Amino acid sequence: MFEALELFKNLFTQHVIFSVALLLLVGYAMGHLAERIKLPAITGYIVAGILVGGSGLKLIQEQNMQMLYVLSEVTLSFIAVIIGGEFSFAKLKLYGKNIVILTLAQMLLTFGLVSFGMLLVGIPIYIAFVLGAISAATAPAATVVIVEKLKAKGKFVDYLYGIVALDDAGTVIIFSIAFAISATLMGAAEVSIGSSVLHAFKEVGFSLIIGILGGLATHYATIKKRNMNEVKILALGFVFLSTSMSIGLGLSPLIANMAFGMVLVNMSKKNVRILFSFEPLTSPLYAIFFGIAGVELKLNIFADSTVLLAGFTFIIMRAIGKYGGVFLAAWGIGMEKKIRNYLGLSLLPQAGVAIGLVLFVQASPIMADLSPAVHLEISKMINIVLMSVFFNEIIGPPLSKIAIVKNLKRR
Repeated sequence: MFEALELFKNLFTQHVIFSVALLLLVGYAMGHLAERIKLPAITGYIVAGILVGGSGLKLIQEQNMQMLYVLSEVTLSFIAVIIGGEFSFAKLKLYGKNIVILTLAQMLLTFGLVSFGMLLVGIPIYIAFVLGAISAATAPAATVVIVEKLKAKGKFVDYLYGIVALDDAGTVIIFSIAFAISATLMGAAEVSIGSSVLHAFKEVGFSLIIGILGGLATHYATIKKRNMNEVKILALGFVFLSTSMSIGLGLSPLIANMAFGMVLVNMSKKNVRILFSFEPLTSPLYAIFFGIAGVELKLNIFADSTVLLAGFTFIIMRAIGKYGGVFLAAWGIGMEKKIRNYLGLSLLPQAGVAIGLVLFVQASPIMADLSPAVHLEISKMINIVLMSVFFNEIIGPPLSKIAIVKNLKRR
């Protein structure tokens, strides 16, 4: 039996198309099962990825992951454009101030609580600050998929999309400040807070410029076209161009494509057809995207007791910060009870941005000259974040679904 399994692996698992087929078919089965027990389908997709990945049957080859990441980037591009498409000037005028207050409150409280919690469990201060900053990140993918699945709309969704959009830019800035302070504490004196903050603002600013230019180009290229096949080809081309330019320049494709979607929806109401034209493509991409997330989750992170303690502290403090920050700010500005009570529950999912930031620390040139003790702490930090991602990607979507259902208004 084992020989047959090995032969099967050798014959088929080498090809990336087989990996995609597995993620789609097993993802479909597990997603359907998840919905049968009242969980979001994306929870099933993640479990499917765990089953076929390195923590399960090992049917996804490591060499195929790099090609699968391309599909993840494509999916995140669509998600970002959809979020940006909710940012009409009318909504910004109505809710913009409150969204900024809510976003800042949950980000800063989360940063403070997680940093403090890490210090309590014995994590060095230079790692605690970085973990605090990373904890502020919220994954937009789960939110968008659940909203699209439920066809939800209304004030709750507007606030949720607004916070998720600003959260990405805000996290980049907070992380840059925290990393500069931490790098100095580690002994890398050449890293200054001023230059790091300036770099963060440049990253956000140039990402916005790329997205704005992409949105304008798409608008003028498609506005007079009636053939939707032509519109879709042009729109996809510009979305992929915006994404690839952002990645190539070391910028944020999420921020760029949110700006892309915002420009589209505000240039003309007719551009909504572009967002609708993406819908047939998104369902299989979502299944693959969350399947890949499951493949990346490694169960062996639970073997280290020190990481377990720090990881659970990180998860709990982050949840309190996210929920408590939104709740207190919403209470302070007099928002209605239902939104105040549930909005924070939708901010727990955590994935790509958090992993990207922790890998940025690991790959930073200043790490080369640091002591083995610091490298050990950074290794622990990576596992703490991975543990949080594992937990929040499993438990976050069901909580988001509960929150959205409680405020459900059909499209």
